[in-house]
Amino acid sequence: MEDAYMTINHVLVKLINEIWELEEKAIITDEFKDLTNNDMHVIEAIGLGEGKNMSSIARQLNITVGSLTTAMNSLVNKKYVERHRSEEDRRVVFVKLTSKGIKAYHHHEDYHRQMTQTILDKLDKKELPVLMKTLDALSDFFAGYSEKKEP
Repeated sequence: MEDAYMTINHVLVKLINEIWELEEKAIITDEFKDLTNNDMHVIEAIGLGEGKNMSSIARQLNITVGSLTTAMNSLVNKKYVERHRSEEDRRVVFVKLTSKGIKAYHHHEDYHRQMTQTILDKLDKKELPVLMKTLDALSDFFAGYSEKKEP
């Protein structure tokens, strides 16, 4: 059991680091060289559609609205995002991807699709439930750990 623990621990730590580094190399191409990995994740959180308010995006990313505002200012200046105030409540700010932002969103989404499809292509139908159970456990750990850290 100790060997399994050591192997799983090593693989998880290595994977987390590699995913972050490789994702940045894969998604920050010449076309999107003015973006960071964090920018791409903000773009992903905004998503497609008519826009979202800043509070819901900050909650989704588990960051403060102040931190999101800093990132959003940069994305607005780079023309990936546009913002507008709610007509009903002028204090509420909505953000929406521009056509340039939508292009970046699809570029990032394609990287995730390729990564996921590569895994699915290597599994048979019996292995998929085991992977799903494993990923659920990992997700539960991260969610529980994040909740413990909040004030």
